[in-house]
Amino acid sequence: MAESPDLSIIILNYNVKDLLLKCLESIFRNKTPKDKWQIIVVDNASEDGLVKAVKEKYNDNVVELVENKENLGFSAGNNVGVKKTKAPVMLFLNPDTIVVDEAIQKTYQFLMGNPDIGAITCRVELPNGKLDYSSHRGFPTPWNAFAYFSGLAKLFPHSSFFAGYTATHLDTRKIHEIDCLTGAFLMVRKIAGDQIGWWDKDYFWNGEDIEFCYSLKEKGWKIYFYPEEKVIHYKGSSSGLWKTAGTKVDKKKRIEAVKHGVSAMRIFYKKHFYNKYPLIIRDLILAGIKLLEHYRKAKLWISQ
Repeated sequence: MAESPDLSIIILNYNVKDLLLKCLESIFRNKTPKDKWQIIVVDNASEDGLVKAVKEKYNDNVVELVENKENLGFSAGNNVGVKKTKAPVMLFLNPDTIVVDEAIQKTYQFLMGNPDIGAITCRVELPNGKLDYSSHRGFPTPWNAFAYFSGLAKLFPHSSFFAGYTATHLDTRKIHEIDCLTGAFLMVRKIAGDQIGWWDKDYFWNGEDIEFCYSLKEKGWKIYFYPEEKVIHYKGSSSGLWKTAGTKVDKKKRIEAVKHGVSAMRIFYKKHFYNKYPLIIRDLILAGIKLLEHYRKAKLWISQ
């Protein structure tokens, strides 16, 4: 590790050892002697031998390994990594990603060339070549969420009014400002992260990246989408809820993932929108979230 790194890369791992090792390999394959990076792997009490595997392959000067005694979740786990960082810019990178070419370097250069940008992502691409929608979206306001779940966003993909959450009305081939990116590849200035207190521990898993971006926007920072470079994301490898997952996840963990996902919606809504609506509307929205939870659980059981 460089004594004074330009960039600290934090990779939070939970039971995806093989993918994490491939992710690290892709980082070092594309890293040049000029790149002063600090690489930190935070393990959330995995049970797949990850700690041993990393220690056998990398010494402490190359990869700093932090071992949590329990699964702290995404937010709290990443906050542990933040405490170990030494650079003015951080990259939160999922262990189920593969870095392609100069994705890290070019995204970093663009960020550093634009001081009003607080956070940025490159193109996060699924294995089938499609864009991971989570890397390019708007905030899930009650209207945006309704338009998304009702199918209006799909019917009118080029309308900013109906496709506010999916942001499909924006040209993903061009660099531009967005509301929200994904925690799978989130590069952020330390000064910006310090201002919002980093990751909100009210979120155990899912939704924390939306909260992160919302908080940055409240502080006046811009968030950008930089599609000129990319990483490949085997989305859902810890939850098992996506066909793009690079691992098999048992039913119990998938059900827990559904619970956390819906819980994140409820938390975000209560934090930012609950008091802005009449009581009857508030209850209808919460009932809708609960109904969505039942639907997703039922769909998961039927699919088995």
